[in-house]
This record gives sequence, structure tokens and C-alpha cells, in this order.
Amino acid sequence: QVQLVESGGGLVQPGGSLRLSCTASLSIFSISTMGWYRQAPGKEREFVARTTIGGSTNYADSVKGRFTISRDNAKTTVYLQMNSLKPEDTADYYCNVVTRLPSINYWGKGTLVTVSS
Repeated sequence: QVQLVESGGGLVQPGGSLRLSCTASLSIFSISTMGWYRQAPGKEREFVARTTIGGSTNYADSVKGRFTISRDNAKTTVYLQMNSLKPEDTADYYCNVVTRLPSINYWGKGTLVTVSS
């Protein structure tokens, strides 16, 4: 059974930083992309950032220049460094892993990020 273990959420003041991490119980050779989505109360889940096995990255416009995604392939771990946090960044953050053939989506259980003074 595949598991995605997330950590790093919490309460932070506006302008502050947090680092999320997610470790997948998968072989690195089976992974295509690793990324993060978020869901704020009363809203749809939305894409935040993604990194491919080749190292390319994609970001939502709302987080460009503030968030940085990175991965440690040896540990099948993906990180999300979040700087200059805003109250509108408050959400449950979900780790997402997409495997190679077959292409399957796996989701973590989520970690809560609250940005408030």
C-alpha cells in the first residue's frame, strides 16, 4: 500500500515562512511527478507546484516567486518552501505523486497551513 507522509504545517504570521515535506513509500524509478495542491475552506482543491523526475518545475501564478518546490530523489521526498506567506495561503496542503506506467495519482492526507496574526 502506497503511503505519502506529509509534515511541516502549522500556524505562521503573515510574511513568515514554512517548509512542507512529503515522503512517498515508492521506488524513485516508479515516480513521474511529485507536487502539492491545496484546498481552502469552502473552495476547490487547486494546484500549487509540481516537479518532474527530470527536475523541471511548475507553479501556480499565485505562488510564483514566493514558493519553491524541490525534491530529494534518494529519499523520494518532495519539499515546498513557502516564504512571504499571506492569509490567503491558508489551506490544507496535499502532497501528490503521479507514477509512471501505469499513471496513477496518489494523495497524502493533508497538512494544515494557517497564516494569521
